[in-house]
Amino acid sequence: MERKCVQYMSNIVFPLGIDSFEKIRTEGYYYIDKTEIIAELLRKTFEVNLITRPRRFGKTLAMDTMASFFDIRKDTRKLFSGLHIEKYKEICGKWQNQWPVLFLSLKEVDDKTFDQATKKLAVNISDLYKEHTYLLKSNKVDSADAELFNKIRYQKADSVDIQNALYILMRMMQAYFGKQVIVLIDEYDVPLAKASENGFYDDMLNVVRGLLGKTLKTNPFLKFAVITGCLRIAQESIFTGTNNFVSDTITGERFNEYFGSTEEDVHKLLQDTGYGKHFDEIKYWYNGYRFGSIDIYCPWDVLNHVNALQDNPDTEPKSYWEDTSPNFAAG
Repeated sequence: MERKCVQYMSNIVFPLGIDSFEKIRTEGYYYIDKTEIIAELLRKTFEVNLITRPRRFGKTLAMDTMASFFDIRKDTRKLFSGLHIEKYKEICGKWQNQWPVLFLSLKEVDDKTFDQATKKLAVNISDLYKEHTYLLKSNKVDSADAELFNKIRYQKADSVDIQNALYILMRMMQAYFGKQVIVLIDEYDVPLAKASENGFYDDMLNVVRGLLGKTLKTNPFLKFAVITGCLRIAQESIFTGTNNFVSDTITGERFNEYFGSTEEDVHKLLQDTGYGKHFDEIKYWYNGYRFGSIDIYCPWDVLNHVNALQDNPDTEPKSYWEDTSPNFAAG
């Protein structure tokens, strides 16, 4: 009997460390449907939404899911087929693949010196610009912006250009598409946390404030922004003066079931995999969080443990989360 269970389980592959919604959906990975976060976001939209959650709780995957849903350059109806968001017909008609999207992650800007960190930031932004080279083919784009685009793209820009880079790109995108831009910035706090560790916090704060300040404050090209991170940095003043701003933390009630695993998610996972008898031990080990009024399991721990059970049904639970990177890294 045990052998048959292991054989059955070997057909389920978990997306451990995979943050690409498209990859998960097209390559047959097990997926816990969290797409209703899009409807919740649009139910009460703020111009700037800051969402802070611990590492390994699905922030980056949630952001990539949003990018796939909104991006006007794509047709992602097949990716979302059969998922919860499909039941919101009006939202899908108005929002799915209807808006320009700028998606930037700062989680790689984690160097130990200010010079190296700013160089890494320039590389990240250069890579972002390379995703949007189609803008250069349009006569709708201002020629001066096109010139700046190439400077940033080829990493020949100065620090002022880098700090204005997102604003410039959004201006070009609105000119091209004729629509405001949805901005998604993942792990905004990684550069600041690393800078604090290594003694150049104030310098990095000035850079991040410059980069995000003009992007988020009174920007005519902004439809709305979603910003994620692990930390709500009280001293940062990055968002000071930002209109229509909301910060969603684990003490609030919004979005809580969309980051981490609910008890319902865990029950379904164990039912799908045939390991229902392990629920009590999983609850004892991994049900350690309270987001608002909801009990939340650490998804990294749960998936790793069930994955280990596939290899050995007698595997003892352990803390997989503690073996990962510090709390400001990895969504």
